[in-house]
Amino acid sequence: MIQNAAFSGTGRQTFRWLYVLTGNLLMMCLGTVYAWSVFRIPVEQTFGIGTTLSGLPYMVSLAFYALFMLISGKYLSRFSPRLVITVGALLISAGWIGSAYASNIYVLTLTYGVVIGAGVGIAYGVPMAVVAKWFPDKKGLAVGLVLVGFGLSPLVTAPLARQLIEIYGGMQTFKVLGAAFGVIIPLLALFLSYPPEHWSPDQKTNQGQRLRSKADTTQGTRHERQMEYPSAVMIKTKSFKILYAAFLIGTMIGLMLIGMTGKVAVEWVGLSQGGAALLMSFFAVFNGIGRPAFGWLTDRFSFRSAALFSFLSIMMASLLMIISKGLSPIAFGLAFSIFWFNLGGWLAIAPASTLSLFGTLHYSQNYGVVFTAYGIGAVVGVISSGLLVDWFGGYHTIFYLVFALAMIGSLAVKLVSSKL
Repeated sequence: MIQNAAFSGTGRQTFRWLYVLTGNLLMMCLGTVYAWSVFRIPVEQTFGIGTTLSGLPYMVSLAFYALFMLISGKYLSRFSPRLVITVGALLISAGWIGSAYASNIYVLTLTYGVVIGAGVGIAYGVPMAVVAKWFPDKKGLAVGLVLVGFGLSPLVTAPLARQLIEIYGGMQTFKVLGAAFGVIIPLLALFLSYPPEHWSPDQKTNQGQRLRSKADTTQGTRHERQMEYPSAVMIKTKSFKILYAAFLIGTMIGLMLIGMTGKVAVEWVGLSQGGAALLMSFFAVFNGIGRPAFGWLTDRFSFRSAALFSFLSIMMASLLMIISKGLSPIAFGLAFSIFWFNLGGWLAIAPASTLSLFGTLHYSQNYGVVFTAYGIGAVVGVISSGLLVDWFGGYHTIFYLVFALAMIGSLAVKLVSSKL
């Protein structure tokens, strides 16, 4: 009965929003990777390590997340969404549980970084691919709404993890989360499926409409074919190179700062660990809001407009941190709200732009290629920020780097992509 309602009249329009809700909840589970900052200080204390080494699990998880997005992209159309997500869930659960038994930072990097990162990468693309097919008329908005869950995840998981750490300790908390995700993620996957081939939300039964549609078939099909780029062709285009470079810079900035939000709050601004975890929940709201906001902005205006807005706001937030010198919790809260908002934004700008620039037919593979910029940004961003803190003994230099990167990104987008 439910399935029939999905394909008829008003029921079809309403039913497809359930896929957005399901995808959102799935993304909330996958987005726990962003709560690493809560674990970072306990991990440093457990293993007696510094900022650079404590960033390894987070950095590697993001790199493998991006790598397996690329690898799994070509399989999303061959296997059911449920199967792909279940495979990812098994790896995620095993990685969290295995992390509880890590004897040093390198074993933790293997379990948390490689295993969890691979699992997240396998599962991540599925909800987006599903809703992109169900919402050909609102791609950017629908994908952005699904991605809200990934961004809002720390709103729930950061304080939850903080409480679990206080009760069980940092390492045992990994085990609790692994067991929970091993059950929750496969259950949510049961509710995802692709629409029938050639499905459309505004299908008409009126014969006159059909005749008018047939009259426009040749011209419309020709236009659609011009917009459908396989990955091998896409990577040769100027549009891809601009999008890739901008996405790399945007995610590099966001990932380096999200990964050390807790440490900046505690060690530079002077907040308690509990206060830092609470603020991370607040920042997660902005991270979540950034996804549909920038998805809508990209749909409504263009990639160029959304990218410029993002880079300019990042520059202003960086200046705020440089001027305040870590002495103002209010400045910290405002600046990091902007940073988290913009990382969420780039995770909507990139898929929405991939869809609009290169079409839906090869979307899973194409976005897998684009998403490798995320992995590179994670590696370069986390390593460079950790080294700067260890070398200079403080956090101020990071914000000069962030300002410079945002300026480069804005100039590149403004000067090169006037037609995007």
